[in-house]
Amino acid sequence: MVLVVQHGADDPPLRVGRWLTEQGCELRVVRGYLAEEVPASLAGHAALVVLGGAMGAYDDEVAPWLTPTKALLAEAAARDVPTLAICLGHQLLAVANQGRVQTQPVHHVGVTPVGLTAAARMDPLFARLDPDASALHWNNDLVVDAPPGAVVLARSRFGVQALRLGSSVYGVQFHPEVDVETVAGWAREDVLTGQTTADEAERELMSLRRSDEQLSKTWRAFTHRFASLLGTGAA
Repeated sequence: MVLVVQHGADDPPLRVGRWLTEQGCELRVVRGYLAEEVPASLAGHAALVVLGGAMGAYDDEVAPWLTPTKALLAEAAARDVPTLAICLGHQLLAVANQGRVQTQPVHHVGVTPVGLTAAARMDPLFARLDPDASALHWNNDLVVDAPPGAVVLARSRFGVQALRLGSSVYGVQFHPEVDVETVAGWAREDVLTGQTTADEAERELMSLRRSDEQLSKTWRAFTHRFASLLGTGAA
């Protein structure tokens, strides 16, 4: 059983959920934003997936389920439970394990290179990525200090894009789970709130549409490799 923590209606498991299911994983989705209780421990779960969300990693007062989610991420790191933490999840993973997150002056959106490090060449999930692999980014906050002992697998001028704790606890700043329709909804919201213009949003969506087939191929194989850490799928 894979425990999935979802932070908002606009970022469900989507493709990552489907790709894990393809590999024989059963998902239990807990929606904190609907006051569904986040478990106090990972007992009974083979893995943890923590999704993205509009709130910040330190916003426990407005999103109280973040506190038990951080506890799960600390437990996952301590016990080396296979974990895939995405965007906000990546930031929560860092904070839960003594890393640091900071809001950036620019809204980082669009399909951009992941920025693999030399360490990624020796990682079970990242080693088989193309050196110039890209992913969809959509965020304001970033991990600026990785947790002690973390292996940084990808980095950009903005901050840490991917990291690993232990042998199987992963955080990624980018969004392997999303489809074009979901991102179009984010873009509409950004236009309404003044974070971007309609023209800029459409340019990013056009880029995503052009890249979507390759992105899906790349991150489907990546997610299947993650599932293999659970002993349920092939690498």
